[in-house]
Amino acid sequence: MTFNRSPRRRQLMLGGLGAAALAAVPARAFAADYPERPITFICPWPAGGTADRSMRAICQIAARELGQPIALENRAGASGMIGTKALASAKPDGYTIGQIPISVTRFAQIGTVQVDPLKDLSYLARTSGQTFGVAVPASSPFKSLRDMLAQAKAKPGVISYAHAGVGGATHVGMEQFAQAAGVKFNAIAYKGGSAALQDVLGEQVDMLADSSSWAPHVESGKLRLLATWGEARTPRFKDTPTLKELGFDVVVEAPNGIGAPRGLPPAVEKKLRDAFRVAVNSEEFKKVADSIDAPVMYQDGPDYKKYVEAVYRQETDLIRKLNLKELMEKG
Repeated sequence: MTFNRSPRRRQLMLGGLGAAALAAVPARAFAADYPERPITFICPWPAGGTADRSMRAICQIAARELGQPIALENRAGASGMIGTKALASAKPDGYTIGQIPISVTRFAQIGTVQVDPLKDLSYLARTSGQTFGVAVPASSPFKSLRDMLAQAKAKPGVISYAHAGVGGATHVGMEQFAQAAGVKFNAIAYKGGSAALQDVLGEQVDMLADSSSWAPHVESGKLRLLATWGEARTPRFKDTPTLKELGFDVVVEAPNGIGAPRGLPPAVEKKLRDAFRVAVNSEEFKKVADSIDAPVMYQDGPDYKKYVEAVYRQETDLIRKLNLKELMEKG
């Protein structure tokens, strides 16, 4: 049996086949040409801080590798979660990337941010850690951490410390330390580390728990550094002991990482991973990291994702142990 197809019908069929063929092309062609325009990088912290400075340095180097500018956009607030939510909600085309605070593994479980770090994000690179520490004004009677703890045990809840937000690394790290030491502090929350620092410098609060915002003030003699929170002493302050070597099993490094919304085309993801691998491992970035006491802790995307998954499980236990949900509700 013979079927007669009209020219119009043949045209429609060929048109349909052409459309189907073209539908498969854009993703491959897009990935091959990527990036064709500037990339937006969301930094979830205020401009001028240590995280902002390190991300700007990395983006500048990665931009040279990619052949397109990377414009850094600060979206601060809610302990980094406003920017993280914006990143997770962006189009997964490789033109919006950003810093992922590791604390998203905590806030997601507490329920303060509607982002699932195990499902909603693509992981490109872990970059560098932070040097956290406890500092007091130079006029403080506390000459050492032991001095401070003796007073804290004698007067529970009296000694105050300033931190950059309830549930953030500085608050949680200090509460872990308090629990390990068997003491209770008066925690005072600020909207960021800068405001916390100013009130400690002004002697309105007894202690500062923060990343290395205290560093220049320790070097100038305005503040005294009692302890740092890393695995090992920081090179610039090698005379200051860590909490761990003082007998407290508390290590807080909160490494920064770079990611994108879930669903990146694989070829685009590879280009970004390759560019940030070069950037993080460059001598140029290492100099910037050293200047802000940020140890380089590079991991490629797949290993970084495994790290995030491990931290997520650890945070589940920490939330329960410190009763963080209740602390968050109290503010």
